[in-house]
Order: sequence, then C-alpha cells, then structure tokens
Amino acid sequence: MAEPLFELLAPHFDSQPASRPRPSAQAATTTDFLARLSSLRLSTLATTEPQSLQQSSYSALLSLQALSTRSQRAIIEASEHLSVLSTTLPALAEETETLHHAIPELDEEAARFSRAYGKTAENPLLDRRKTAMLLSRNVERLSDILDLPSLLSSAISASSASPISAATSAPQSLSTSAASYASALDLDGHIKRLHTLYPQSALISSVSDQAEQAMRGMTTNLIGTLRAPGIKLAGAIRTIGWLRRVAPELDESGGLGIHGGQEGGLGALFLVCRLANLVSMLDALEPLRELADQESRKRRQDMDKQKDDWSGGQQTERYLKRYIEIFREQSFAIISMYRSIFPSPTAEIGTVGVGSKSGPKAGAKPSQADPLQPLPSALSTFPLHLVELLVSTLRRYMPNVKDKASRESLLTQVLYCAGSLGRLGADFSILLALLEEDGSDIDGEGESQEEADGRMEWAEVMKKHRVLASRLELLASGVSGGSQDASDTSRKPAVAG
Repeated sequence: MAEPLFELLAPHFDSQPASRPRPSAQAATTTDFLARLSSLRLSTLATTEPQSLQQSSYSALLSLQALSTRSQRAIIEASEHLSVLSTTLPALAEETETLHHAIPELDEEAARFSRAYGKTAENPLLDRRKTAMLLSRNVERLSDILDLPSLLSSAISASSASPISAATSAPQSLSTSAASYASALDLDGHIKRLHTLYPQSALISSVSDQAEQAMRGMTTNLIGTLRAPGIKLAGAIRTIGWLRRVAPELDESGGLGIHGGQEGGLGALFLVCRLANLVSMLDALEPLRELADQESRKRRQDMDKQKDDWSGGQQTERYLKRYIEIFREQSFAIISMYRSIFPSPTAEIGTVGVGSKSGPKAGAKPSQADPLQPLPSALSTFPLHLVELLVSTLRRYMPNVKDKASRESLLTQVLYCAGSLGRLGADFSILLALLEEDGSDIDGEGESQEEADGRMEWAEVMKKHRVLASRLELLASGVSGGSQDASDTSRKPAVAG
C-alpha cells in the first residue's frame, strides 16, 4: 500500500525546489509516514492532517532554530573540519606510509644506541656521565674534604693566636691552645690517611699539599713558642711532644719518646731557641752596655795618658750585675728544663773546665752499623758555649771595675752562678783564675806588688764563698755553732773541685 501512495505523490516531489532533496521510498521515515496515511480516514486526511503536518513542521523549525542557537559554534567548526577532511585524510595516509617505512630504521638506531650506551659498553661520554653522577652523589663528602685545609688553618691560627700565653701556663689559654693543636694534628693525620688510601687522586694530592704548607706554619709557630720568654716546663714538654708529631724528621731517635734516652734534633732545636731567648734578654741591656762601653773608652784613654787614678766603673758594675743575674737564671732554667724534657741516663754533662772528659761508659758496645753512633747529646757542649758567653763579657768589662768591694761582689755573684750550674754538673768556678790572668795581661805587662796581690783576688773570693756556703749548709742541716772540723770537711772537696 505504501508503494502506490509513494508513486502517487512522486509528481509532487518533482515540483519541489532543488534545494530540497527527494525522499527515498526505502527510507524508514517515508515508509512509516505512508503507513500512517493509509490508516487514516479520508475526512481526517482532508481536515486534521494538514494542520497536524503544519504543526509538526513548525515544531521541527523551532527545534532547529534552538539547536542552531545552542550549537552554532560547534556546527561551524564541524563544517570547517568536514571541509578540510577531504585533504587531511590523504595527508594522514601519506604520513602513515612514511612512518611505516621509517620504523625499521628507527628500530636499527635504537639497537645501535643500546649497544653504544649499554651498561657493559665502553664509551667516553658514558664514562663522563657516570663520573658526573658519582660526583653529584658524593658532593657533600667532597665538600668536607675540600674544607679540611681551611679547618686545619683555622685550628693552627687559633692555637697560634697567643703562643706566649699558651706556653706560660695560663690555664684557659693553655687548654685552648692544646685543644687547637690536638685538632690540627688529628686533621693532618686524617689527610695523610686519605693520601695513603688514594695516592692517585689529584684532589687528595692538592689537599695534602695545602695541609703540608699549613703544618709547616704550625712548626714555625711551635718553634716560636720555644723562644717565648716565660716558657714553663709543662708548656715546653707539650710543645716538644707536638713537634715530635708535626716534624718527625727532627726526631732522629726513631720515635722512642721522651723517655727513650735520645733527643734527636729536637734537643739541639730546644737549646738553640732558648739560647736565642737568652741573647735577646741580654741584648735588652743595651743602654747599660753603652754606658759600660763609654767607661771602657775613658779607661783606655787614661791608660794611654799613663794615669793611675781611674775610679770609674759604676755603670759597668750595674751592667755586669744585671747581666750575671739574667745569665744565672736563664742558664739554670735552660739546662734543668732540657734535662727534664730529654732525660738520658747514659749522657752526663760533666764538669766544665780544664781536664774535663766525656765519653761512653765503660763496657758500652759501639754500634756495628756506624762507629760514630751514638752521637753525643747536644747538651754536652752547650754549657761551654754559655760559659764562654759569660767569660767573654767579664773579660771585656771587669777591668773597668777597680773598687775591691765591687769586684768581690761581682766575683761572688759569678761564683753563685757557677754553683747554680754546678748543681747540674756544669761548674765553671775554676775559670775565674784564667779570667784574672787574662785581665792582668790586658791591663799591661809591668805589675806592682799590689797588682800581683790582685791576681789572687779570685782565690780570696772563692775562700770567702766556700766559708759562707759551708755555714749556710750547717744552718740548713740544723747543726748549731759550726765546728772547725765540720768546716774543714766541707772545704776540702770544694777546693779540690
């Protein structure tokens, strides 16, 4: 029934505008509409159906207008995309074909990259990247290593800020300096261990070089501490212990320690530093020495004019008293401190003077490797140098002092100095006789009876000194009213010495 109706209505389709397409007879919409028309009455078709169609058309028009209002932009974009779809699809197909042909080449390049940059491959670029990654992971450790020289320098600077106070037993300064030096030595030991573990590392070698320069500065500071004016025994022992660790090349004893009986080069270094301090203290008497030199020139002028009424020497006496006092205190301190720091049961100083002998003890076996070993202690000749320093000064300035009481006072002071060193085995009182002979030779050849008596002045002074010393010994021992026998007993070994 639908097909006859469609054929009946077909001429009307041909009269429609070309913009409206002709409906298809096989379309579901067309079939449903024709089936509905066949089911209606004729009166309905003539009266209500046209109105129903107009109403449906109007509703569809409103729906289309609302849809176009809501979806205007999307429709326009869809229309534009649809217009270019005809050119895009061929281009997509062409690119797909190109990709299809490029996949084998891509696979080959991926395989080559895998072979070149694999974990088992050797590649310089890959090695540099691994090194960079390793550096990135250990940047904190490397930063700590690079900070070691600056930390070492800071510790040394803190310890050397007040070396004199640290050596003179100021409690707070001494503890601070000791802690700083101990930290510096620990840091240096850590750097040396790193250099031993990684000898090929340029970074470790650079850090080791910087640490070595800093430790040389620390060695200089320690040597300067040994030259401090008021150094104490505890500070000196501590300083020598630090030097043994900082400069082991100075310790020729092979690290036997302070109680090993060998001081190596540290003993000589200690004596040289303390001698430099003694010389600097004696040089501080320059104003008094200049006055003594003026008196020496005046005395020579009077001798040239053959004047025998020289009565000067007061300034020389002041200079010599101060000189002998400083010499006695410092020389005793140097030798006693040395023997406390470097105790040697086999090395004895011996008495300084004519006929003194030194050598190895009986029964000692010489070294098989070197017949010159063991070397004598640095202290074996140091007292001779000290005494020569004092005697040369006395020879130069004693002729200026003509007053008997002043000369006896000076000689007594020298005897006290000799006795002080004699407690350490370096008595030089016998050299006073040579001093008097040299003084008489300097003054002139012709001597009167008074001058001949003056040559024995040293003997009289020594006798008085012995008597006074024996009395002091008796008083110290608690014996009352010293007897002649006790006095004789105390004099005999002294005169024999």
